Amino acid sequence: MDQPPATEPHPEGAGDSVIHTRALTKRYRGGQLAVDGLDLTVPAGSVFGFLGPNGSGKTTTIRMLMGLIEPTSGTARVLGRPMPRATRAVLPHVGALIEGPALYGFLSGRDNLIRYDAADPTADPRTRCARVASALDRVGLSAAAGKKAKAYSLGMKQRLGLASALLQPRRLLVLDEPTNGLDPQGMREIRSLVRELASDGTTVFLSSHLLDEIEQVCTHAAVMAQGRLITQGPVTDLAAKGRLVVTTPDTGEAARVLKEQGAADVVITEDRVTAEPPEGELADINAALVEAGVRVRGFGLERASLEDAFVALTGEGFDVAG
Repeated sequence: MDQPPATEPHPEGAGDSVIHTRALTKRYRGGQLAVDGLDLTVPAGSVFGFLGPNGSGKTTTIRMLMGLIEPTSGTARVLGRPMPRATRAVLPHVGALIEGPALYGFLSGRDNLIRYDAADPTADPRTRCARVASALDRVGLSAAAGKKAKAYSLGMKQRLGLASALLQPRRLLVLDEPTNGLDPQGMREIRSLVRELASDGTTVFLSSHLLDEIEQVCTHAAVMAQGRLITQGPVTDLAAKGRLVVTTPDTGEAARVLKEQGAADVVITEDRVTAEPPEGELADINAALVEAGVRVRGFGLERASLEDAFVALTGEGFDVAG
């Protein structure tokens, strides 16, 4: 790997952030407020899901982070440096796929990547062909490498755009709707690739409107709606707390025992009793039910999904297709 330039951002510690914004705001001409006072923190080494319905301000935020547009107010730091002022120092360490790939339709997929790589002043021309071949292989386009890009399907173009972001090792990978246009198999392949990149130490910032996608691959997430940040944190913390579910014909007695054990919000429905679980070991609660003579046919936590959490936070849902 090439030695980093003297202007390389200072390395982050394990607990530091690779993206940090403070009151980041973008108002377009005519008064449209696209991003409103965004305070965002992306931990180093995370797969960070940037979640929200179309039109929530995700792409505008990414364009500000990458120095493509200037914020109206507020600040953004990427890899420890202010953006857009430090664009030249930061971008060589960032791979990005934003608003779909820009391709030369008359060139083959391979030649498009060669063009991308040749435009990178840090790229070693001696290893260009090998890196292009490796990037094509990683996104499953080796067999179509010689085909002109204008003949590519939407999903193939998306793969080629992702390949362009993988030509060099990157400290941060920013992907805006990377599975757009892909079939279910292609989605699974891209998700697997994201996990692989993260395991190699790359921080991945993944924008999507697909709740299922975020839940499957991300360690952390933020939820946007109408230009504002609703919440952010580890994905496991964002999902609503699981409910304790007991299946039994003795619902009344089970409800009584659960209340004695400290469970809250106990609800009886037919042969099920659900409750907000109390502190302590679930095994002890199960034992208390059995000791009270409750015939327990099913016992466990029923986890809520990220969709449940989003609806609870915003009062609305959006595309959850995988």
